[in-house]
Amino acid sequence: MQKVTPFLMFQGNAEEAMNYYTSLLEESEIISIIRYGANEAGEEGSVMQASFSLKGQEIMCIDSNIKHEFTFTPSFSLFITCDSEEEINRLYEKLTEGGGILMPLDNYGFSKKFGWIEDKFGVSWQLNLPS
Repeated sequence: MQKVTPFLMFQGNAEEAMNYYTSLLEESEIISIIRYGANEAGEEGSVMQASFSLKGQEIMCIDSNIKHEFTFTPSFSLFITCDSEEEINRLYEKLTEGGGILMPLDNYGFSKKFGWIEDKFGVSWQLNLPS
């Protein structure tokens, strides 16, 4: 076994999500994108398979060529340990745009500041500022 990589399945907006996430976090980049071509299973130009890195954590994703009744669930989330109040506030503000709040930013006793949110793509994020 080489490694374990988180995998996100989008419904047509994988590239938009990757661009958004990598623009928010320093030291993040899109590593590779393989697109569907003409007469292939998915919509031409959509993401057949891609990988991107957020602060060194590689994540794979696709645009599903099959419409599913399910989407992302908050029981799986991306956890970010922030370095400053400014950073956690900025990420919270950006990631909640068009999304939702599962736990508002606050001191819940286990950290100085914590928030759990769902972004506009349906992906859940836990933002933590340790004590």
